[in-house]
Amino acid sequence: MPFAVYVLGLAVFAQGTSEFMLSGLVSGIAADLEVSIPAAGLLTSAFAVGMVIGAPLMALFSRTWPRRRALLTFLTAFVAAHVVGALTPGYEVLLATRIVGALANAGFWAVALVAAIAMVEPAARARATSVVVGGVTVACVVGVPAGALLGEHLGWRAAFWAVAVVSLPALAAIVVSVPDERRTTSGGDAPQASVAPESPSVREELRSLTGRRVLLTLLTMALVQGATFCAFSYLEPLATRVTGLGAGWVPALLALFGVGSLVGVTLSGRVADARRNTLVAAGMASLALGWIALALGAMSPVATVALVFVQGMLAFGTGSAMISQVFQLAPGAPTLAGSFATAAFNIGAAAGPWLGGLTIDAGFGFRSPVWVSAALMALALTTAAVTRLACPLPLTKATVVMKS
Repeated sequence: MPFAVYVLGLAVFAQGTSEFMLSGLVSGIAADLEVSIPAAGLLTSAFAVGMVIGAPLMALFSRTWPRRRALLTFLTAFVAAHVVGALTPGYEVLLATRIVGALANAGFWAVALVAAIAMVEPAARARATSVVVGGVTVACVVGVPAGALLGEHLGWRAAFWAVAVVSLPALAAIVVSVPDERRTTSGGDAPQASVAPESPSVREELRSLTGRRVLLTLLTMALVQGATFCAFSYLEPLATRVTGLGAGWVPALLALFGVGSLVGVTLSGRVADARRNTLVAAGMASLALGWIALALGAMSPVATVALVFVQGMLAFGTGSAMISQVFQLAPGAPTLAGSFATAAFNIGAAAGPWLGGLTIDAGFGFRSPVWVSAALMALALTTAAVTRLACPLPLTKATVVMKS
């Protein structure tokens, strides 16, 4: 695996910390800015909306840029947004910085996914994808709990400053390690210059991405991620107000979710290239059962702790396999496939916290977002079944190998 792929994972670590850390900061933000907990939870949705809009938009905007230039531009804008967010005294400005930071993050993700798979052989694409996505899981293990601790002891603004500072080494590493032009690998880990084949036109890429099977797969991905973010965004109040754990447990639970995520992505990267469809189907079914179990057992500390780990493992293992699945189904969209997968991922990330907040506002309690997660997984399984029945894959030799 080229070293530059791991560098992309490092940059995603900083950005993933920002995306997920609000789950441990919502109460502090709500109290400091004098807004409700659901309003603070909407900051996660705002970030996801920016990712949805930004993924295809930024991919198109930077389509002709050298990859290193695009990555550096987006990461610099991301850092600037967090500096402003750390300094602002008002909720509205913080909300705006979350959207701007998400636009930059979306652009980075779209380029990073394409760059990662371009640096490896086709048989290693799922593994390269898992390395990039793994940056998010490491953020859950280290960055998010650290952000929660900073928020508890120094205030939520300290967590925003920390994200900006942690991003700086990633900027330097990209300058040193990521090729400035499109490259391939040759005979080892060192990237070698080559003349890239002519890319399809934007119209051709969009045609490849608007096939019925691809669109249904993207919808399924959005539902799976909606379920994950709905429960995860309100993990803090669930643990402290339903399970009865103290506030000091929140960083540990977030870290446990991250450890599970890291395990899931690692296993998925090793299995998905050979058995992607089986992995996705089994992961989705297990996620649905897991959210039901958490909703029923949320008052038990033992059950809650165990299921936080299991659900993190299943959610990110399944999610990373689904991202590589989009690249498999849309080979005619080498530039935009990553952006569409990122957009679908974040449509779910935007809808999930919003739906969970609605149930809390309606008076159904802090356990209700977990039931919403279970319902979203039921819809995801239904959509996947419809996709399989209505849009079967052509039975080619490659398909036979994949199914074996």
